[in-house]
Amino acid sequence: MPIRLLSSEVASQIAAGEVVERPASVVKELVENSLDAGAKFISISIADAGRTLIEVADDGFGIPANELDLAASRHATSKLVQSDDLFHIQTLGFRGEALASIGSVSHFTITSRVGSAKEGARLKVDGGIAGKVEKVGAPVGTVVRVENLFYNVPARLKFLKTDVTERRAIDSLVTRYALAYPHVRFKVTDGKSVTLQTAGDGDRRAILAALYGVDVARQMLEVMATEDPSTGSGQAALSLTGYISPVSLTRSNRKEITFFINGRWVQEVALNSAILQAYHTLLMVGRYPLTALFLEMPPEEVDVNVHPTKAEVRFRAQDKIFSFVQRSVRKALLAYTPVPSVSPQLWGARSVPAEPREIGIDWTMAGASVDSEQFPVTSNEGQDSLSTVHGQPSFSTGVPLLRLIGQIGSTYLVAEGPDGLYLIDQHAAHERVLFEKLMAQRENKNIPSQQLLTPEVVTMPPQSAKTLLEQLPFLNRFGFEVEEFGTNTFQVRAMPVLFSGGDPASALRALVEDFEEDESPLQAEVEARIAGRVCKRLAVKAGQVLTSEEQRSLLNDLEACQSPRTCPHGRPTMIHLTVDALERQFGRRGAR
Repeated sequence: MPIRLLSSEVASQIAAGEVVERPASVVKELVENSLDAGAKFISISIADAGRTLIEVADDGFGIPANELDLAASRHATSKLVQSDDLFHIQTLGFRGEALASIGSVSHFTITSRVGSAKEGARLKVDGGIAGKVEKVGAPVGTVVRVENLFYNVPARLKFLKTDVTERRAIDSLVTRYALAYPHVRFKVTDGKSVTLQTAGDGDRRAILAALYGVDVARQMLEVMATEDPSTGSGQAALSLTGYISPVSLTRSNRKEITFFINGRWVQEVALNSAILQAYHTLLMVGRYPLTALFLEMPPEEVDVNVHPTKAEVRFRAQDKIFSFVQRSVRKALLAYTPVPSVSPQLWGARSVPAEPREIGIDWTMAGASVDSEQFPVTSNEGQDSLSTVHGQPSFSTGVPLLRLIGQIGSTYLVAEGPDGLYLIDQHAAHERVLFEKLMAQRENKNIPSQQLLTPEVVTMPPQSAKTLLEQLPFLNRFGFEVEEFGTNTFQVRAMPVLFSGGDPASALRALVEDFEEDESPLQAEVEARIAGRVCKRLAVKAGQVLTSEEQRSLLNDLEACQSPRTCPHGRPTMIHLTVDALERQFGRRGAR
């Protein structure tokens, strides 16, 4: 085939493939344009998760009527003049590709009016083909309406995720920009319901409360750090502000680590590593903090022109930035985190509970949030006699009658059986016990429920609230009584008796977090997966001291389980060390 120039429509669609990946990409580009235009109020309307409608309206400076058709053209921008300007970018947009790319894959309408004009102007673009600019009545600002996204590229439309996933991506994006620009009022509407609304009064902690609930917002630690070049090595000044979570407040994934540089949301591996390094030795493996951090630095010290979506950046002095972020976050953590007090106890002293508890039902749910770890083997000898179970066991799934010896490390139970020593992970074991009891009650359609004396109110991020709404019918079948209680807020009125004393907020959040453990054993059934997640969160934790009665009750309950050797997620509940292995470890019997 001969070489030829691509048509402008094809070129725009190719460019759109880099800039417009999904509906959230459209929202991002339009919101950033509004912020660059000095908007103080941004309203976002969504229909069908952005597939059929995305409308972003602002009260910014607007676009003059004689520039409207140019604004929708490729490589047209008011933010750059020459190449040197790329190294001093102080705006969110600068390439002049966003509007043209969006217009090439949708039915696109832009209406705008500047303050000095008596009337506004409107331009329609269908699949990259622009119409004529029309004069219309309009308020000062800009309204961009994107309809039928990807209507002319069906392959792209086919590969979009579910509505829940796409809405979650939009909510997560706007949530982050609401935190970064607290002086701007944001409003997100999904159909007839408002999913996010901020006051625009500059109070970031109030926004955190609206997103995560008052309790979480109250716990967040403030970070305020600067580095003056006059006291450094001649480098530029740096400023880091925002909020981080204490070590007691974590998530099972990195999704809540948010970082902005000069007002731009970035996903930079080096910055995330600096934050995690600051929490080093303070968090258990597989747990991550919540952060909303905002780094200000001279624009010439950072290159934002390295990724089509401007999500990645490059620093002129990366090591310096890494060190500054790590030291600032660590300093805030140590400043707010009290030194733990340890009460000396005699070895073997009997633990006395503060108040009587009904064995086998009311487990104390408070305790150190430390994941249990598999008991290590310190010698290569006898490892062939060490039995663990991952998914399908290699031996009988039942366990013999066991004699309780005690608890070690506030994490493991030690028991003796007729065929050797058993080490039981109390958290995994209690998970299994709760799961089988709950599923058995569900099978018999008899799950006892207990009304809470005071209903618990739980606020979640918009993206999590949508996920929870879809899972409420399943949750209510398990004896929970949960209902909507305002925007992104839920009220827990009752819980299963099996979880008496548990934290309702933890139960709800367990349903919307991505867990670090493989859930493949539960994938076949939605209800089983939900039950497994709740049981994991409400099971007794590693690091929690149990009384002798509680230890014995847990052991008895585990013996009665149908699959006692693994938790619902397939992780081992116990390790078996045979008598033969013990004798070989102590040199009483030679290797066979």
